[in-house]
Amino acid sequence: MKYGIALTGGIATGKSTVANSLRGYGFPVIDSDKISHQVLKAHPEGIDSIFGSGYVVEGEVNRKKLGSYVFANPSELKKLENFLHPMIREIVEQQSRVLEFEKKLYFVDSPLFFENIEYQTLEKSVLVYAPKEIQLARLVGDRELYFYEAIDRIKSQMNIEDKLDMADYTIDNSGDYVKLFFEIKNFVDDINHFFK
Repeated sequence: MKYGIALTGGIATGKSTVANSLRGYGFPVIDSDKISHQVLKAHPEGIDSIFGSGYVVEGEVNRKKLGSYVFANPSELKKLENFLHPMIREIVEQQSRVLEFEKKLYFVDSPLFFENIEYQTLEKSVLVYAPKEIQLARLVGDRELYFYEAIDRIKSQMNIEDKLDMADYTIDNSGDYVKLFFEIKNFVDDINHFFK
């Protein structure tokens, strides 16, 4: 994919905030998380068959209950990923082909880009970075997870410092909103210059 850049990060690093800012700059952003929620909503029968009826109520997947279970059990998380990811990839690739045809620079919001890099067709990546202690504070303070739940979710992803070494670009979100928006502006200036 010539015109696509993977937008990735870790949980609670601020990737969604960056994605919204990039949209504000006029860039299309394909949202893998949103697609994941749509796929999950469309296939409650698959969740029922894999995990049992306790995670589906009146035809709707109980995402909070399912999330708590799979993030505490890595083998179960892998089952969920094996079920969802092929369908998510197919939709992302369909949307990417449209933007490639239009020759537009775009982003694919991909939380697990480096975890699943063997499936990726994107050559460039930008990492939204915050150190683990900030991730943990945000999960407990902003998202109101229990401490052990926050630890489980951080541990389910590749170490953020390893991702930092692998990314082509970095947007540092370890400070306040003002610093973040300067980071985003500098990044946008860089890619506009590079992709001219």
